Amino acid sequence: MTSANPTLPVLTHNVIATLCREFGVVKTTRFLNQYSSGYGNYTEERDELFKNLTVDDIVKQILLDRE
Repeated sequence: MTSANPTLPVLTHNVIATLCREFGVVKTTRFLNQYSSGYGNYTEERDELFKNLTVDDIVKQILLDRE
């Protein structure tokens, strides 16, 4: 193992190659398909979603939902 940090594309390639070798292409594909880069702007959505709430309001709701 080398101590140098590979670039992200090289790391990604190596990890996918390892998964394919160890688990096969089908299982690797199933595993990778569960991840998504998402879409939209979470910051804007969060601001809109919580615009009228305080942290205390959010904590109270979380605690109520746990009951």
